Amino acid sequence: MKTPLILKVATRAQSGRSASRRLRRTDRIPAILYGKHSDPEKLSVEVPEFTRLLKAVAGRALLIELDREGSPERALSFLQEIQRDPITDRFLHVDLHEVKPEEKFEIRVPVRVTGESTGVKNQSGVLEIATHALRVRCLPKDLPEMIEVDVTPLNVGETIKVGELKPVPGVVFLDDKGQPVVACVEPVAEIVQEVPVAEAAVEGAEVAPVEGEAAAAVPAGDAKAALAGDAKAGVPATPAAGAKPGAPVAGAKPGAPAAAAKPGAPAAGPRPGAPAAGARPGAPAAGARPGAPAKK
Repeated sequence: MKTPLILKVATRAQSGRSASRRLRRTDRIPAILYGKHSDPEKLSVEVPEFTRLLKAVAGRALLIELDREGSPERALSFLQEIQRDPITDRFLHVDLHEVKPEEKFEIRVPVRVTGESTGVKNQSGVLEIATHALRVRCLPKDLPEMIEVDVTPLNVGETIKVGELKPVPGVVFLDDKGQPVVACVEPVAEIVQEVPVAEAAVEGAEVAPVEGEAAAAVPAGDAKAALAGDAKAGVPATPAAGAKPGAPVAGAKPGAPAAAAKPGAPAAGPRPGAPAAGARPGAPAAGARPGAPAKK
């Protein structure tokens, strides 16, 4: 067993949220030490002291000796859990698990990949780490800092599982033997989605309406009136779709004159040469001086 790290801690009598808040205001972190053979013990540790410890651990599985004030005996433990504030990232609480030098215990040990995979180097593969930490059981003296996994012979499509790991003396792997640890997979092909280009105008499509939407649908009554007006003006009517050439309009008598029109009668309107309504014959126009020539 390597020389464990030393952490200076102090006992605390009070517990609860209010007591923990007051403790954090003094730049200390509330902690607790528990184990199989002893009752939980409430502790506290200074923030700079605990920060120094984390830098020394550096993500490894290491044992820690607790130097408690007023107690000559040091407790052997490891970091079980660290609680942080999700916003400020301040330390909220620390859980320490006590172990005995002569007794096996369970702990999670991080995985470290070594070497360069053949699939990554020669086959353009991608290395994926499926398991970042493994559960093991061992004595404190046999605790490895990390589980090293050599990926040099790994080709594309191959996986290293827990049952294929190199044995570590005094260490028993507790995870399922078929659980994947590291795999070399093919690179994911880039998916390019084609955007359809707007097609040209289809032959026979409707023409856009004229400005002001003057080409809106005309009611049936207005259509008949328009046809009647064209007939009076001498404009030949356009035959309807499917109508036979020379067929008379539905409802019209062959050769019949227009309704309410007398043969030889002039068109409705003022008669030629008729004076305006209310004007006296020979009277000059309003506002004109007698004998004065009209302005051009």
